[in-house]
Amino acid sequence: MKYLKYALFFLLICGHLISCTSSSQKEKNTSPEAKQAKAKPADSAQNYAQVVPSLVKIESFNKGRFLESETAFFVGKQEIVCRLSMLKNATDVRITPFDEEKTYAISGFLAVDRINNLVLLKVEGIERTPIPLYPGIVPKTAKSIYLTKPQSNTLPLHRGQVLNYGKVAGVNQYRVDNLFRSKSYGTPVFVSNLQCIGLGYAEVVTYENQNLVIPSTYIAALLEKQSATVQKLENLRTQASEAMSKANSKVKGLRMETDYGTIQIRLFNETPEYRDNFIRLVRENYYDSLLIHRVIKGFGIQSGAADTRYAGPNDIVGWKGPGYTLPAHIVPGFFHRRGMIGSPRKPDRGNSKRRSDGSQFYIVTGRVYSDSELDAIEEENGQRFTPEQRRIYKIEGGAPHLDGTYTIFGEVVDGLQVADEIVKLQTDEDFRPLNDIRVKKITIID
Repeated sequence: MKYLKYALFFLLICGHLISCTSSSQKEKNTSPEAKQAKAKPADSAQNYAQVVPSLVKIESFNKGRFLESETAFFVGKQEIVCRLSMLKNATDVRITPFDEEKTYAISGFLAVDRINNLVLLKVEGIERTPIPLYPGIVPKTAKSIYLTKPQSNTLPLHRGQVLNYGKVAGVNQYRVDNLFRSKSYGTPVFVSNLQCIGLGYAEVVTYENQNLVIPSTYIAALLEKQSATVQKLENLRTQASEAMSKANSKVKGLRMETDYGTIQIRLFNETPEYRDNFIRLVRENYYDSLLIHRVIKGFGIQSGAADTRYAGPNDIVGWKGPGYTLPAHIVPGFFHRRGMIGSPRKPDRGNSKRRSDGSQFYIVTGRVYSDSELDAIEEENGQRFTPEQRRIYKIEGGAPHLDGTYTIFGEVVDGLQVADEIVKLQTDEDFRPLNDIRVKKITIID
């Protein structure tokens, strides 16, 4: 037993010496950079502390009444990105940086992306280091991290993983297994190299709560298209101010460039809410790159759906708008002759007030109708066509079955032949063209 004890003691000493020798050898063979990385991992709280000053609590108010509170972050020295939806009906927006208690005012916005629910805001009286944006799409299984406000000298890091990247509710987003709470909606989500892959939030999609990230590539695009002048927050609202509405009434027309040619349109002042809404979306570049997603022979062409910008060949499209609808505005005397522009809507079932989609529109190419067909439409819809309307529907054509139930808000003044060419194209069973046709952009004619 005595010799056994000595043997065990000897082995323990040898093992300790071998361990120390190995560690010492490793230290000699490790570079200073590797030592530093080992001492301070890329996703440590100590590293993430440097981005804390660039994170803020953002609060929205309507004439002093509190509306919502989320997280936002600096993407420029004085530019902050947040979710557009939290500014609905806001007249005043304020931020409070994570590293101080002082509150700062938002002077207005510089760019907006309604399709991806993003807005770029300008803040006054403070400058911070921008959060670095990841330049591409991170691979599946990448580790995802976001942080919440430090408490008692502790910086909480919430770790997770990217599950996939793809379409969610019609737009490309990351799905992650991080858990976002309402106060952390709008937070930047990082990968281990401290680069931001996007803006995080949670939403119920197809009856399931999903944790999502709006990709950094869309934030970068927002920065690229920002205006040189700060715009008022009221311009984000669905209802235009009196001054803006008056200015819109003087707009001569709009030019819509498509893959098949250019169509020039005029908006009616008799439907000011539709005119103002359309012009505001044009100024925001909302329609750029959207598909002409519905083409029906004998009727016309349709565009403006938010879910068509990133649509794949087999995607079902045409159901997503800008997040709001417009009240019906049927003007006596307006009817669906060739060249008229109207607003589609959901069927009467579930839409008894016949509210229109907030962004979609159709251009009537139509067809000619006989007296007997017009008689049948009158009986079905319970309305009467005037002699002049009958004459036009029998000679020029149109879409008389929509009269009195769909809002007309404009007309084509030049380029209707472009729509005539598009309406001849082959489509699938949902009336989507087999080959994509896009609205390149819509511009205002001064």
